[in-house]
Amino acid sequence: MSLLQVHRDGDGPPLVWLHGFTQTRSSASRFRSILAATREVWTLDLPGHGDAHAVSGSLDETAQWVLDAIGTTPVDLGGYSFGGRVALHVALRAPSRVSRVVVIGATRGIEDPDERAARRRRDEALAAHLEEVGTDAFLEEWLAQPLFATLSPDDAERAARSRDPHGLANSLRRAGTGTQRWLDPLLGDVRAPLLALAGERDAKFRAEAHALADGVPHGECAVIARAGHAAHLEEPDATAAVLLSFLAR
Repeated sequence: MSLLQVHRDGDGPPLVWLHGFTQTRSSASRFRSILAATREVWTLDLPGHGDAHAVSGSLDETAQWVLDAIGTTPVDLGGYSFGGRVALHVALRAPSRVSRVVVIGATRGIEDPDERAARRRRDEALAAHLEEVGTDAFLEEWLAQPLFATLSPDDAERAARSRDPHGLANSLRRAGTGTQRWLDPLLGDVRAPLLALAGERDAKFRAEAHALADGVPHGECAVIARAGHAAHLEEPDATAAVLLSFLAR
């Protein structure tokens, strides 16, 4: 039995959707509802989040737990930010079980070992701060970052955020970007067609989206107009349309 539990909504070919850091399977309700009109959307709380707040694991362990949860039939797979990084690890771990991959705001990681170590130290400090101030204060600080400057406040989305500070802190410690190996040399092993998405106003991750698309054998990149990092929250209709068009091909 998998440590992670799949929830299904909608009707059609299955699409596994993986949420971002601080989110849960209930996040991005508008975006998911559009997808669920034509797809059976499979969601699950990732380690440290939602109902899986007591589960803690590395990106590689999380990828295996996702595979255990979704079964052996090949599926389309997508994810946002943290969830996008998990999706890349799933596609690398079991290429034959992923039909297509879509990532939003995902990264290959950090190439320089010293920079990666510095990021781990920052993530550890952030995890300790989270446990000290609690989830509510941390979420206010987290969403006040320039990365989310174009994201409008949404009470429903905030209510869908994960609430356990220790779970989120462990996610930072075990699966933060500083713990992630540099994926660029491995991308050639991703056999599934891959679509890398980024918001027009998210310069850093636009560059990452182009690099991801260039690094895989069958990669494409698309930019969502008027959106920042959380393109599927800011422009759910446009993001879903691009995603579904790619999957339909």
